[in-house]
Amino acid sequence: MVTNLDDAYRLLRELGAPQRLIEHAALVSAAATQLLDESRVLGVTLDERVVEFGAVLHDAGKVQHPEELSHPGALHEQAGEVLLLANGVQPEVARCCVSHGAWELRGASLEERTVALADKLWKGKREAELELLVVDEIALRLGVSRWDVFELLDSRFEAIAEGGRKRVQRSVV
Repeated sequence: MVTNLDDAYRLLRELGAPQRLIEHAALVSAAATQLLDESRVLGVTLDERVVEFGAVLHDAGKVQHPEELSHPGALHEQAGEVLLLANGVQPEVARCCVSHGAWELRGASLEERTVALADKLWKGKREAELELLVVDEIALRLGVSRWDVFELLDSRFEAIAEGGRKRVQRSVV
């Protein structure tokens, strides 16, 4: 079971993750931390452990599908969930392996979509549909309009995405 971030990184190493996958996990984790900070400022309660651990472990399946470290593919998603579950990781965290690539599916939690959003923003990519799903869920939880939340978060998303090109150059994943 993963009980802290050190456990999550330790598990990645034990599974045989190459250094660039661990570096990718750290970049996504940093973006996720910024999103969690903003959620706290807005007064939105998230299961922060799911976001934190999911951000680190979402690509664990690339250990079994190393070709997807440098080429597009989705085989790592289901493989990652199975691998994490087999290693005692909480199901809601393991689910991030699948949902980071299938965030548009009904039933994806705000925590899972936050991981997916962090996985986009770290590299400077803005994904409008995903951002609006996150904004809408936060607006619903806060009982305010989409646009009230959008106004607050759009600039924050942009700030996280800024510098993405430089981060991508440091990470080949």
